[in-house]
Amino acid sequence: MATVIDTHCHASPYWFEPVEILLDEMERAGVDQAVLTQFFGVFDNSYLLEAVKRFPGRFAVIAIVDHTQPDAVDRVAELKDQGADGLRFQCSWRSPGNDPLALWRKCAELGVVASVMGPAEHYAAPEFEEIIRELPNLSIVIEHLAGVGAFWGPGRADTEIPMDAYRRSLELSKYPNVYMKIPGLGEFCPRPQPFRQPIPFDNIPPLIEMAVEAFGGDRLMWGSDFPPSANREGYRNTLRFPMELIDYPSTEARDMVFGGTAANLWEFR
Repeated sequence: MATVIDTHCHASPYWFEPVEILLDEMERAGVDQAVLTQFFGVFDNSYLLEAVKRFPGRFAVIAIVDHTQPDAVDRVAELKDQGADGLRFQCSWRSPGNDPLALWRKCAELGVVASVMGPAEHYAAPEFEEIIRELPNLSIVIEHLAGVGAFWGPGRADTEIPMDAYRRSLELSKYPNVYMKIPGLGEFCPRPQPFRQPIPFDNIPPLIEMAVEAFGGDRLMWGSDFPPSANREGYRNTLRFPMELIDYPSTEARDMVFGGTAANLWEFR
């Protein structure tokens, strides 16, 4: 098996779990490297950046800055110098002042990846596509399968998958600078009642297959959403189920989704 990279993990000594717990889960599941993804509301990225130094070759970092502050653009260069390869956005984020895309533009200038969270309706909106068209040199990663997961949010109160918005989000694959993260199946498949073993999910919607058809393996990447995924199918299964239950057009495409794409996009120092 090729190198396996998890592109969406959270870690903190104050919330969720410390990075050592993630490393233990990675070891048990056969995951080689991971992208530490800051969670919203936290602007101190020092813990994640220090983890890169403490565990050489294991981690890359997606940081967050307070986009409402006048020094946000300057913080991007500082974070890049400190070892961050990505900056996390929400679809709706705009900078104050004359240039609402100043923060996005700075990432493009410095070669910092923009990892973007939002519901499918926001990805599908013309305003988001305008950012992509405006900044063709900015690598933009759509998180959480374009936000279709009815069982985690963001802000989605029902279990209905927004298929029309999802299809419009997939159309963004026509832009070569756009990538997408695929999650574990528990983000969009309900836990069965009564529970079934060993494979709990039945009638899996073809959302990942649709993403593979749109983006191909070389612009898709797997992300576990550790540790919130522990409240769904659990870390190892976020890898095992989409790897084993989803049909990929080739072994090479599957290997890109579960490691190759991430290796091309992020640097693991």
